[in-house]
Amino acid sequence: MGSSSRRCLSFTTWRDRYLRYSFSRAGLKSTTTDLGDGTIMHCWAPKAHNHSTTSLLLIHGIGANATWQWNHFISPLTRHFNVYVPDLLFFGDSHTTRPERSEWFQAKCVMALLEALGVRQTSVVGLSYGGFVAYAVAAMFPERVEKVVVCCAGVCLEDRDMEDEGMFWVKSVDEVVSVLLPQTPQKVRELLQLTFANPIKLLPTCFLKDFIHVMCTEYRQERTELIQALHKDRKLSNLPKITKPIQIIWGEQDQVFPLELAHRLKRHVGEKAQLVVITNAGHAINVEKPNELCKNLKSFLIDPSKQENHSNGLKVDPQKQKNFSALWICMFLDYFMQQL
Repeated sequence: MGSSSRRCLSFTTWRDRYLRYSFSRAGLKSTTTDLGDGTIMHCWAPKAHNHSTTSLLLIHGIGANATWQWNHFISPLTRHFNVYVPDLLFFGDSHTTRPERSEWFQAKCVMALLEALGVRQTSVVGLSYGGFVAYAVAAMFPERVEKVVVCCAGVCLEDRDMEDEGMFWVKSVDEVVSVLLPQTPQKVRELLQLTFANPIKLLPTCFLKDFIHVMCTEYRQERTELIQALHKDRKLSNLPKITKPIQIIWGEQDQVFPLELAHRLKRHVGEKAQLVVITNAGHAINVEKPNELCKNLKSFLIDPSKQENHSNGLKVDPQKQKNFSALWICMFLDYFMQQL
């Protein structure tokens, strides 16, 4: 079968289109904003902004684009908030010709995007790399931020931590890049082993190759530079202490950013920080424990006096969710068996 035919039948592409459709059904629309100076930002924004409801910014991590990482949360959260879900620079349809690669520059662009969309104040949730950006947003724009949630993000990481025997699974940033930006099926499998407490073991090589082709080839050099910028000359003493209420959520078995970094961040921020550790979960808590993560987000972000009057109408049976995940795996296998 030719490459053009494979692109037409790409399961990853089909899944990506489905996720876009699900975002649209949840009341969001795809928007593209020119921030000037060669910077374009894509964002999923409310089709109709409810001025009586607070806003919530969801920031994704390294990996696939925003829809893949936040899909579990859109339906329940849009019942409570005006939800904004941007693609960070060099993900999805967001890009820049500027040379900056730090999380601080990403934060400036995200807030410029919200300004252009008419959003002055918001709470912010960041997942993994997105947690670095969320923290930077809160530090740089305290007057525009209400609450902050940092999920599995080693914001308190120091460059010397890489040398600490036993703290990390790698000894160099190059090794980090080779796994977090996989270019071979074996590296994808290593990534799954690293990010999940209970990784899926049965995934066909053809599916993994398809995922790499669709999701992991574009902007690889720029994404490499984003990762390098996180580690370069990083010192805890240079990290500002944010003044806003912050919730820190971590997977107990996180191997990408060990749990010690969660405790370090809590100590750094002080009494305004609330730490939640999710058991039997690794780095990918948004995939492994979406219900528990969503429950914690809502309990922290929604004003307690309003919670009784705010029902998202969504009750998810954990067993049904497991069955749904199993169904996706069966669909993966069925689809690729037809292509062999």
